[in-house]
Amino acid sequence: MAANTNRYSTYTTASVGSATDSKPGDKAEKKELWNSMLSSVASGRRLPEKNIILLGGSVDSQREFFEALSSNDRRTLDRNASRVPPVANSFALGYTYYNVLDADQEDTLARISLYTLTSPSPAFASLLQPLLTPQSISNTLIVVLLDWSQPWKWMRQLREWILLLRTVLVSLSNECKETMEEVILAWRERGRGGGTNLDGTAAAPTTDIELNLPLGPGEWEDALGLPLCVVCQNAEKMEYLEKTQGWKEEEFDNVLQFMRTVLLRHGASLIYTTPSVPSQLPTLIHSSLGIHSLLKKQPLKHNVIDRDKVVIPPNWDSWGKIRVLRDGFDVDLVSNGWSIDLDQPFPRPHPNGNEAEDGESNNVSVEHEVADPEGSTVALYEETVQDPSMDALQLAGRNTHSTALEVETIDTQAFLAQQLKVLEAFKQKNDEAAREASHHKTYKKVAEDDHLAERSDPKEDARVLEHIGPVQFNMGGIQVDADDMVQRLKERQAFGSTSEPDSPTAEEAIETTPAMDTENLQAFFHGLMNRRGTAK
Repeated sequence: MAANTNRYSTYTTASVGSATDSKPGDKAEKKELWNSMLSSVASGRRLPEKNIILLGGSVDSQREFFEALSSNDRRTLDRNASRVPPVANSFALGYTYYNVLDADQEDTLARISLYTLTSPSPAFASLLQPLLTPQSISNTLIVVLLDWSQPWKWMRQLREWILLLRTVLVSLSNECKETMEEVILAWRERGRGGGTNLDGTAAAPTTDIELNLPLGPGEWEDALGLPLCVVCQNAEKMEYLEKTQGWKEEEFDNVLQFMRTVLLRHGASLIYTTPSVPSQLPTLIHSSLGIHSLLKKQPLKHNVIDRDKVVIPPNWDSWGKIRVLRDGFDVDLVSNGWSIDLDQPFPRPHPNGNEAEDGESNNVSVEHEVADPEGSTVALYEETVQDPSMDALQLAGRNTHSTALEVETIDTQAFLAQQLKVLEAFKQKNDEAAREASHHKTYKKVAEDDHLAERSDPKEDARVLEHIGPVQFNMGGIQVDADDMVQRLKERQAFGSTSEPDSPTAEEAIETTPAMDTENLQAFFHGLMNRRGTAK
């Protein structure tokens, strides 16, 4: 019998045998062990996810808002040579994200996803519904952007956005609605007689027993189910309104009182921001989402003194504080009028009774077609804070509520004939102005000559000379009096100009000359001749 020359490993055989003899339950236990370990590691490294639904503004203003929040994150990304997340907000529902870093710029606290929408069209309601789930509602913040370039449109814009949000929230499931109720109850208790403030700091209790203070009038009466923050951008344009439109402190206070009264019903916060100027916007937004620094606490402070840096945190405002800003403001009337505005149908119907098409009449940039109801806060606000351009249109006699696209024109020749009359009138007016200007110029010249003549009064000149005194100067080492020299020159000129006395005529000379004695003259000359001879 031939021997088996094939070699084999007892280790391999044992290993195979042991693997074959192992039970299926052992494999399942090992698999569950690895899955639990991997899931625990992944959950430890998972970042908290927060959502911001950004409504309103333009594409550029939304980018400015994103840059104001993610400024620290972008500096770190630049240092690490990483790519900045793009902002895709040009069409319908936009999206971007950024990471919130701790004070040391090393640890990441959370990742925030921004969903942007620029138009309150009812067609976009279906885009917002998937963003609100029972898991995401507690980590979601609604932000509405307004611009100081058109503050007279704020109430109408805010009403359109809140009506759109109500349409979306009503259509959610019962589980989502229960979650929203829990969120609102938690928000109402923040900073009221104990518990935790919005910025994460402990609220100082009013008594030894923690009691939640009751809600004041007009507070949380129209809660949306989600926290709301209103950001009024470009506060530097307040100075432009003050210089060009004649706005005063009263107008700015009225705008602030209206906004605070309306937002108090929703438990919302309010902040004014200026581009490239540090503000509490990141602190307010991150605190509203429950993101707090682990190294450095950043307290959130209210500000109602600086008109361009207003900050109103939630659960801080009240009717009493609003009345203190300026007397005469009816808080009760404005608050009740806002509830009337929110009872209006959405979308607003056309005057013919039909609802507007998607994106047509509900665009906040288009003037409203249907009159606002009686007692409306929007109507009261637009009556108090008026649009300067609308005043100019009314003075021009235009129909500001007309939606017709056709414009009636006149015949070209008739138009030119009208313009010819206007040009002739202007020409005649210019000719009259030129004649009047020339006449005025001649009269002015004559008046100036008369004035100079009046000024050349000798008495006045003498008085001036007496006041000044003698004028002297040095000429060749001799002190010369200028006045004396001028006087001598005048006298010499006067003496030279006078005529010499007339010489007598020949007849008068003969008559006046006495008769001469010839004999005596002859004797005189004869004596002279004799003297000459003797001398020789």
